[in-house]
Amino acid sequence: MHATSPAESVHALDPAALAAPGTAFWTARSGEGAVLGCVALQDLGAGHVELKSMRTATAARRRGIGAGLLDRVLAEAGAAGHERISLETGTEPYFAPARALYRSRGFEECPPFGDYALDPHSVFLTRGLGTGRRS
Repeated sequence: MHATSPAESVHALDPAALAAPGTAFWTARSGEGAVLGCVALQDLGAGHVELKSMRTATAARRRGIGAGLLDRVLAEAGAAGHERISLETGTEPYFAPARALYRSRGFEECPPFGDYALDPHSVFLTRGLGTGRRS
């Protein structure tokens, strides 16, 4: 993310944070075991979770890996009883495909949540979970 965003606007989790309590982590792998993509879900409390560190390997883009990971996380978060899922992503053109994917799954813009502050390099998105989407 440091190649596409200013350092102060990079909010990706490092390996230690990915292994912390309250964080779940998934990978998508090829039949040979190569990592094609990853995503994390961090519990914010009170039924609210944050989608973190979603990435697709450059060679695996445009193959549905990101969509599959996102659908899996949405299903897992809903099955776990969470009520809301939110995320932060970049405003740069590089992040346009990610923003389109999130919007296609019902995410809508929202104010900063958790420890985030307004940032011209960030957009915040959220959606409800469960049988009915709540904004």
